[in-house]
Amino acid sequence: MPVTRGFFRKRAQGPEGRIPPGQYDTGSSWPVLTAEATPRIDPADWSITVDGLVEEPTTWTWDEAHRLPSATYSGDIHCVTTWTKLDMVFRGISVDDLLAAARPRPEARFVLAHSSTGYTTNLPLEDVTGGQAWVVWEAESKPLTPEHGGPARLLVPHLYFWKSAKWVSRLELLEEDQQGFWERNGYHDRGDPWREQRYQGDA
Repeated sequence: MPVTRGFFRKRAQGPEGRIPPGQYDTGSSWPVLTAEATPRIDPADWSITVDGLVEEPTTWTWDEAHRLPSATYSGDIHCVTTWTKLDMVFRGISVDDLLAAARPRPEARFVLAHSSTGYTTNLPLEDVTGGQAWVVWEAESKPLTPEHGGPARLLVPHLYFWKSAKWVSRLELLEEDQQGFWERNGYHDRGDPWREQRYQGDA
């Protein structure tokens, strides 16, 4: 799938210092963008697995995940297609807690996030630890809809939103980086909005 640089960019709006370069405030709208058909997953059939380079590969069912300590993210999200949505509130569980149970091995340096659809995206381990990433099932105090990744999605809000894999089902820890779907198709391996890391070759 070819990648185009032809996104239409509006002038940045909203509170100064909160909207990265080339982004605009989408206001009350939360655009729905996906590269695949939207699955309808019964929460009773959902689970999240952490495996790969870990000491204790672990899987949590929906009920088991909900028994973990609840965590909330309040802040902004940024999409590579140039929109930013301010003051979002998500609830779920911290990726730190999942990793603590699975116990990453010393050589683990990257995470490949897998969705139930087969979608993948790659992240440095340091970008999903230290209170920077969550698996969430609520947005704005309501269950996450299928269109936005429900019943549960990865949330890595300091990176472009394609890194926050919808319908997440597995976090695979790796020693070497392995590109995911959009990265293989020309998007940046990391995706920092403040550095405009949209495409391979961007600084």
